[in-house]
Order: sequence, then structure tokens, then C-alpha cells
Amino acid sequence: MVMTLARLDGRRVIGVTGPDATHLLHNVLTCDIENLSPRTARAGALLSPQGKIQTDLMIMRDGEDGYVIDLPDSEADAFLKRMVMYRLRSKVQFVEQNELVAVASFDPDSGASEVESDASGTDSGFARDERFGAVPVFRAIMAIEGAPAPDTESHAAWHRFRVIHGIAECGADYAIGDAFPHDAAHDQTGGVDFRKGCYVGQEVVSRMQHRGTARRRPVVVTPVEGALPASGTEILADGKPAGILGTVTADGHTALAIVRLDRIADAVASGAPVAAGETPIICAIPPRMTYAFPQDGAGDSDG
Repeated sequence: MVMTLARLDGRRVIGVTGPDATHLLHNVLTCDIENLSPRTARAGALLSPQGKIQTDLMIMRDGEDGYVIDLPDSEADAFLKRMVMYRLRSKVQFVEQNELVAVASFDPDSGASEVESDASGTDSGFARDERFGAVPVFRAIMAIEGAPAPDTESHAAWHRFRVIHGIAECGADYAIGDAFPHDAAHDQTGGVDFRKGCYVGQEVVSRMQHRGTARRRPVVVTPVEGALPASGTEILADGKPAGILGTVTADGHTALAIVRLDRIADAVASGAPVAAGETPIICAIPPRMTYAFPQDGAGDSDG
């Protein structure tokens, strides 16, 4: 297995330290912090009180009671501002670590069910990215001088890899404040813990989980022929808005989109067109995801 090392540009690293760090993060973010083990990189999100994602993030342990978080650079300032507000009198410090960058190690040819316990670099601060399940993917925070140089080819390979595995990222695949965790499949990838107590936005997310009301989900999009249009193109199913094209791979042959599963299913069942702009497309459930297209057309609405 040949691992590709990609520097993940467009992200910022924040260190979190202090005796109350675990308690604060566990009670504010969507994911389980208390049981986050060393060598594990876990997805999570900070939500609005209405349950919408304000930013998604990756978090890893850093020592006894410290953590490192990497998140989109565009959302880092707002994240810090909100976390300082939630901190109140807790003994927690948030420090921007601009000398550090996020790095991913992965095999671009890994299959959905491949299992591999180790990879090159896992003894040098790499942690398993649990979003990918059994597929060996690792993540690390490195000093800029020790990290691989920015490289367009490896960066494109990383985005293609996460697209085919259905891993959505805010900014690239959905807008801030426009998606619930279920919309981005955080319930499938460890980004939401349904057993812990309250966190910001928990009531809405829990209700969606128990009622099974999530209809928007990430899918892998391919063109019937030719290439896909640009990211941001509207997807229509039988003339109804069904989603927006998110990340499009560099070759234009694959993309990720968060779509209304019911509308896609209805269109396919009736033989109606599903298209991104003028391009007919096929939508498929990503590997390992447990959701599915509805088998009947019940429940469609304009919502």
C-alpha cells in the first residue's frame, strides 16, 4: 500500500489547554470528547442553538488535558469568538497555532472495506481519521517546516478521496448555517454522539435522529457522459430543486453533493431527469453510509 501525504491548505490549527478543556469541549461540541482516545482524529461541529452547523472540525488529543483542532480558516475567528463566550470562568485557553498545519496520509486506491492497522508515519504523531471507518486514513498536525510543501496534485487527490467516500466539508460542500449534522452525515462518521448529555443545538439534532426526519444527505455524483459543471451548480430532479453540486474533482468526473434523497428517488422511479445544470447525472450513496434512497415517494414536500 502506497500512502499519499497531503498538506491540507485552507485550514487553521487551534490549541486548547487547561484543566477544564475536556469538560467544556464535551459540553459544547457535537462529538464525544471524554472518550476520545490518543491516536484518534475525530470529526465534530459547533452548532447554533437551532442545530445548524456553524463550523465543522477535526479534533485530536495533545497530551494529558490538551487538544488540537483543525478547522476551515474562514470559520476560525468566529469559532474562537463563540468558544470564548461559552468558556465563561472555565480554566481553558484557546491559542492559534499559525506555525502548524494539518496533514493527511491516505492510499488513494483504498477500497471501502479495506482494513490496515498501521501506516507510514503513525509513530510520528499521526492519528486515525475515524470518519473513514475501516479504510486506513491518518491525520496529523505538523510544524510548517517539517510538513510537506503545498502540492496541487496531492491536495487534489485528497479531495477526490474524501468525495468518493462521501465526506462533506463546510464551505466546499455546504454553507455555514445551512446544514444540520445529519445533512453532512456527521451521524455516520462519528461527528455526533447521541449518548452524551446536552451540547449546543442538541435538542434539534436528537429529535431528527429519533424521528428519522433527515432527508438531505451526501451522495457521490457522476455525469451520465462528459464532465460535470462547476461547483455551486443547482441539481434538479424532475424540475424540482434537489441540491447543489459541492466539491468537483479535478478531472470533472466525480463530485459530492448534499441532496434531497426523496426527490432524487422520485425522479429516478418515474424516469424523470436528474441533472446538474444541463448535465444528466447519477447519484449514489457513498460506501459505508447506512442511509438509502426512499423506496416510495411518500413524504415529499417543498420543505
